[in-house]
Amino acid sequence: MDKDKHMNHNHENHQDEGMEHTHNSNNDDQGHEEMDHDNANHEGHEDHHAMMVEDFKRRFFFSLIITIPILLLSPMIQGFLGADWRFTGDSYILFALSTILFIYGGKPFITGARDELKKKSPAMMTLIAFAISVAYVYSASTVFILKGNDFFWELATLIVIMLLGHWIEMKSVMGASKALDELLKLMPEKAHLIKENGEIVDVLVKQLRTGDTILVKPGEKIPIDGIVYDGTSAVNESMLTGESLPVEKESGDEVTGGSINIDGVLKFKVSKTGDDTFLSKVVRLVREAQESKSNTQRLADIAAKWLFYIAVTAGTITFVIWFSITKDINFAITRAVTVIIISCPHALGLATPLVTAVSTSIGAKRGLLIKNRAAFENARKINAVVFDKTGTLTEGEFGITDIHEVGVSQEELLTIAYSVEANSEHPIAKGIVKEGKKLNLKTREVQNYQNLTGQGLKATVDGKEIMAVSPGYMRREKIEFDVNHYERLAQEGKTVVFILQDHELIGYIALSDIIRDTAKQAVTTLKSMNIESIMLTGDNQKVASYVGKKLGIDTVIAEVLPQEKSDKITELLKEGKKVAMTGDGVNDAPSLAKADLGIAIGAGTDVAIETADVILVRSNPLDVVNILKLSKATYKKMVQNLAWATGYNIIALPLAAGVLYNQGIIISPAMGAVFMSLSTIIVAINARFLKIDE
Repeated sequence: MDKDKHMNHNHENHQDEGMEHTHNSNNDDQGHEEMDHDNANHEGHEDHHAMMVEDFKRRFFFSLIITIPILLLSPMIQGFLGADWRFTGDSYILFALSTILFIYGGKPFITGARDELKKKSPAMMTLIAFAISVAYVYSASTVFILKGNDFFWELATLIVIMLLGHWIEMKSVMGASKALDELLKLMPEKAHLIKENGEIVDVLVKQLRTGDTILVKPGEKIPIDGIVYDGTSAVNESMLTGESLPVEKESGDEVTGGSINIDGVLKFKVSKTGDDTFLSKVVRLVREAQESKSNTQRLADIAAKWLFYIAVTAGTITFVIWFSITKDINFAITRAVTVIIISCPHALGLATPLVTAVSTSIGAKRGLLIKNRAAFENARKINAVVFDKTGTLTEGEFGITDIHEVGVSQEELLTIAYSVEANSEHPIAKGIVKEGKKLNLKTREVQNYQNLTGQGLKATVDGKEIMAVSPGYMRREKIEFDVNHYERLAQEGKTVVFILQDHELIGYIALSDIIRDTAKQAVTTLKSMNIESIMLTGDNQKVASYVGKKLGIDTVIAEVLPQEKSDKITELLKEGKKVAMTGDGVNDAPSLAKADLGIAIGAGTDVAIETADVILVRSNPLDVVNILKLSKATYKKMVQNLAWATGYNIIALPLAAGVLYNQGIIISPAMGAVFMSLSTIIVAINARFLKIDE
């Protein structure tokens, strides 16, 4: 894209460019090009995630059913209940059922542990796999080799609860990024190719070659990057560049695939194809950002890693000490196994999944959809929030801000403007029409409607010639107006429409992209939380500075292209900042992927929504504050739960190891089970008390 041409147009050029109107919008809703793109595996990834959820569910219920007879056949559980259901060969049936459970129910943990150990990063899966493997091998040994109590009941309950925890968590946050697929959907499937003999035929976009000539009708998406050689039109590039006003295109100007041709007919020559196009570059940026985004460790995994080290160390030390003292290998193994199993508490499997499920539910009720749990959990560390302007801090559509009437009433001025603009599909016209409808004004009969290229429009209303024109037209025709007032409005980044009646000025209307009501409150609240607010936008400097000043944002970075946005996020990250990026457009996708936390406004493009870690359904900037507060509250509750889940180890482990054996105090497996059950109940109750601090 010709950056100077696109970025360095002054505000008056904006006014003139933005004034060409049309009342014809043949918007062909075309499908996206079917491309054999390697990013299509994102859809497969989502299917894979859904299959994993279903797999955990299936394994959980199967394991639960098998666990019931295992518990009933377990001598330890029978002793705990004061019952005796023993019979000849019951230990072999118990062994067979436990073997099935270990292989089928334990498989996800065994394979997960293998992957973690390959990365030399033991975590939750390694701890669970270690505990169930030790429990199974030892218990099997008691059936065939050793004398002692088996831990088949412990093996079964541990597998069932861990499967339940993983199923709850995965189900509550199911969803995978389809960002790259959504980017491809922006591109039309077909283009109107102009052949050498002038004939126009529809061809697939993927068949286009550099130098081909293309026709784009009003309301259609521009199918590929190119350079205009005939025609003039306003083009909406907001979803691609962040520019809120339509950009006027004429011969020699570049057009970008995926942007929308608003009014005129354009003919252009294809300048880029394949990987060289603008959208392909955005795809590449998003992919690179997603791949490079730090794989932050979950809190539960950190706890599990340390418990794994503790279990291995404590178990080894316990075995060595007791074997050296007693020379009784059976007793030493029993003590060591008890220590290892107690090191992996049942409550650990539910400590974070229950909090995850509750926080996901709270978020959903408030319109906060959490997709990336790791990024969400780490959002508590965020100290800088970067906001896109158009569609995030603002509504993304024009609204009237000022009305100045000359010789007529304000209602009369608006009624005339509303009547004429009702025939147009231009974004500026829509702003005036929206205000007219809000005030319940009645349109008058309009005749002889004409679009004036690069100037505005004219029509006949009640027998009088009405024109809606730009400041440039006023100056060229030497029609007097309050220049000082206009300049003040222009400095605030507003677009001004002058209304003429029989070539005399009867007033002018200023419009701008309306700032969201909650945007200022969001910035103020973030400031009170010692979080810096930064505006990063592709819009022009005047508009961005005005919005930034209105909202109290100290740092405003304007006129940046998508790759520059991504680079700015990288710079902030290199400065040591923990960055959240909030945006809604295609141009925000690489930045959303690269930031520590990507937050998409729900009213934005599918690309932004699929790339982000969190989605704000209500498109409310104040929800950025809520997501950070929810992250802090969730983390606090997880820490509490992990403390309850593992805290009893401080007492249980030394007793299980036999430090007070000579005093006649030693923890039995049954007592260990009571401790575990109690911590699991406390964890479940504690998770329910999660709430956002207001």
